[in-house]
Amino acid sequence: MQETKNYILDLYNGEIIAFSMSKRPTLDFVMGSLKQALLIIHERVEYRTTIHSDQGWHYQHHSWVKTIKQNKVFQSMSRKGNCLDNAVFENFFGLLKSELLYIQEFESIVHFKRELELYIEYYNHKRIKGKLKGLSPIQYRIQSAA
Repeated sequence: MQETKNYILDLYNGEIIAFSMSKRPTLDFVMGSLKQALLIIHERVEYRTTIHSDQGWHYQHHSWVKTIKQNKVFQSMSRKGNCLDNAVFENFFGLLKSELLYIQEFESIVHFKRELELYIEYYNHKRIKGKLKGLSPIQYRIQSAA
């Protein structure tokens, strides 16, 4: 059975700030990553925050919308049939596939999840990006805050 994954990425530096995996795309599944992200957002951000998503039922659910509004976060959603505004995530998925999924086989879902966690740790802390002046997402955020 294929796992469903949900990621939340900070557009400022490309850092993955939250993610979750589930065997089924339930509301609890997406709310879990939202709650992880909100903890980080409240810790770091003093300006307007927007969460962008596709039009999946999860992101239109009363609980999702209410939680976002209560936390003073603005909601942005893709228009139907328009995948272009998901380009940043498509880029991340391309990297994830070429740097993790296509180069190894996984013994189990548990093994995949562990490798995914390690990849995200690497991606956030060590993987450099030209548009971030040769720094990793976290290095860039720390340097910008200094």
